[in-house]
Amino acid sequence: MKRNILAAGSLATLMLAFTSAQASDGRLATDRLDEVLEQVTAFGFQHIQEIEAKGRDSVEVEGWLDDEWQAEVRLSLENGESLEEERKRRDGGAWGMSEEDIRLAMEAAVAEGLAEFEEIQVDRDGRIEIEGRDADGREIEVRTRQGESGATDVERD
Repeated sequence: MKRNILAAGSLATLMLAFTSAQASDGRLATDRLDEVLEQVTAFGFQHIQEIEAKGRDSVEVEGWLDDEWQAEVRLSLENGESLEEERKRRDGGAWGMSEEDIRLAMEAAVAEGLAEFEEIQVDRDGRIEIEGRDADGREIEVRTRQGESGATDVERD
């Protein structure tokens, strides 16, 4: 009987550790933003609509390479290699965040307690939303406006 209880306790502990490790796979520490932006810029993105952490060492980026070509790319943060890539020729002109817009938004989010980010995105009206976790692992969403410093809204779960 004791052996079964011990085995069940060990299994529960292993499952909890595995779940915690999985939960952090889709987030990156905010101090890795420079690394992300370096790879995004090296790939050729000029306007970024969304950056989503796909693991500790890759991100998916949607945006514009120039005024005609829109791309969705999964990039390795280890070597900058494109893991998946889709390009489309589009009309209507490029839009999205600049590197400076992303840095300003991240500064606002960090000031509100963001420690790890999952996703940074902008809409056509210039509203930026950053989703992630604070230092205690709680979900946090920070909203700001393109070209402005400071948060316009913060949601904590």
